[in-house]
Order: sequence, then C-alpha cells, then structure tokens
Amino acid sequence: MKTITKNEIKNVWLTDEAIYIETTDGKKAKELFSEFPRLRFAKAEQRKDYTLDFFGIRWETLDEDLSYDGFFHNKMPENSLGETFKKLYGINVSAISRRAGMPQSLMASYVSGIKNPSPERKKEIENVLHQLGKELLAVKL
Repeated sequence: MKTITKNEIKNVWLTDEAIYIETTDGKKAKELFSEFPRLRFAKAEQRKDYTLDFFGIRWETLDEDLSYDGFFHNKMPENSLGETFKKLYGINVSAISRRAGMPQSLMASYVSGIKNPSPERKKEIENVLHQLGKELLAVKL
C-alpha cells in the first residue's frame, strides 16, 4: 500500500468531536478526538494549533501526531503499543523515542499501528518504559 503524504492531502478540518482529512483523489476520513487522550482533554484552541508535516498532522504543544495513513487503516487491536500509550496518558512518546534512540516519526508509526515493531524493538521500548518507572519510583520530594 502506498504511503499517504502531505502532497496527497487536499483539505483538513476540525469539528468539536473529530479531525477530518480529504485526499486529492476524494477519499475522506476522520479521527475522533476521544480516541486520543491528549486531544480529548485539549481545549478547542489547542486542537486548532496543528501543523501538517510530510507524513501527518502534528500538535507540537500537545506532543501528539496522527499519520495520514492512520486515518484509513483499521484501528489497533487490544494490547498493542498504541493501547499501551493510551493507558499511559501523560507519558511523552517523543521522549520515549529519544530514550530508545529511534526517530519520533518511527515511534509514532508504531503507536498509530501503521508499522509493527519487531520483537526486539518492542523489548527495547519496554525496557525504556521500565527504566522510566524505576526513575519515577526513586523520586524523593
């Protein structure tokens, strides 16, 4: 399947419940804000503060990314990496990708379900999360 890029995006618009895209060949799709904790709890002004990059939509202040491809793929199965990060709302996915030494865009592809990490890569991400947990447990205030 061909990857959708910014060149194929004709229009992007928001409603109170979702973000929509339309491709140059007329396909339309939406993502519900309720499916993404950072977007679900964001104010309308924050949701409007997005940019389009080559492979997706980025909310810099919310640290959220949606790939164009993700709008047209089946949603993630339970127990996927994406489901894990939904449950860990507040964990900065970009920071986890940096700790794991991988590009943020690759991690976003894993989280959105566009790409599947190898078992070895899953273990690396798991180890980074476990290390973060240890660091949090060691905090003394």
